[in-house]
Amino acid sequence: MSSAAIRPSVTVPLVTHRGGCHCRRVRFEVDAPADLEVLDCNCSICRMTGFLHLIVPASRFRLMSGGGELADYTFNTGAAHHLFCRHCGIKSFYVPRSHPDGFDVNARCLDDGSVASLQVSAFDDNDREAATAALAHLSRE
Repeated sequence: MSSAAIRPSVTVPLVTHRGGCHCRRVRFEVDAPADLEVLDCNCSICRMTGFLHLIVPASRFRLMSGGGELADYTFNTGAAHHLFCRHCGIKSFYVPRSHPDGFDVNARCLDDGSVASLQVSAFDDNDREAATAALAHLSRE
């Protein structure tokens, strides 16, 4: 029997984090733990933009304002929808290729006050399949 089978299930309480783009036209809420585990991906777009990934199911993400201010950028497979504010250029969240039924929030775009701690782990895009498989637990409700 695996240790996971005998380990009791632990539910981590969620808090509502608020955030958005630089000009504040785009605003969102996301329910996630106060102690965040985020990813630092080494792919070209993430490396160039400094995106720190907080992946959540769609049910835990709410766009509060600015939907009409978003532009959509796709590349490579076209599966990911990189949404950015057409005014200030900030990509505060997007729909990731790895979790197309969820959202990926840039932890750097969260407002001050709700994040207790931030643990950053490397995500190796050069071995995307293995790295994605290892992170499947991040998008579960």
